[in-house]
Amino acid sequence: MSLVRLLIDGYSLLHNWPELAPRQPRHSAAARADLVHVLTRYQDAVGTPITIFFDGSGAPPNIPKPESNGVVEVIFSGPGKTADDLIERAAHRFQPYGEIMAVTDDNAERDIVIGLGGHACSCENFIRMIESEMTDFQNTLKHYNRKEQNRYRNAH
Repeated sequence: MSLVRLLIDGYSLLHNWPELAPRQPRHSAAARADLVHVLTRYQDAVGTPITIFFDGSGAPPNIPKPESNGVVEVIFSGPGKTADDLIERAAHRFQPYGEIMAVTDDNAERDIVIGLGGHACSCENFIRMIESEMTDFQNTLKHYNRKEQNRYRNAH
């Protein structure tokens, strides 16, 4: 399956991943930063752009501010909106461009995304996907590095 974008419910994923940012409150800036870091590394490995949505209503103006580096985007919902609202809107807007996958443990949200022609994944399954992909990526990188070291040694 070739995805044009992953749509992640950030707090849903954080609440299901206690190993990430241990001893940090799940709604803290530190936990969010760790999640963004891991998802950026995952994006580097798989190449699929990612949008992470956080419920942000009630936050002071511009804090937390939206972030984006082009392939990993962090969006906070505004007053009167939820991350779910934004995921639904993004799923609808990306329809013409290809398949998307939403990552959330909200069953109703997953059903809506599937109804819009997208795919949905539970947080637990997505965490397993990340861990598997990162292990594969590390193994590939080790193999490549060994190959390059041998090539360098043989050339000198």
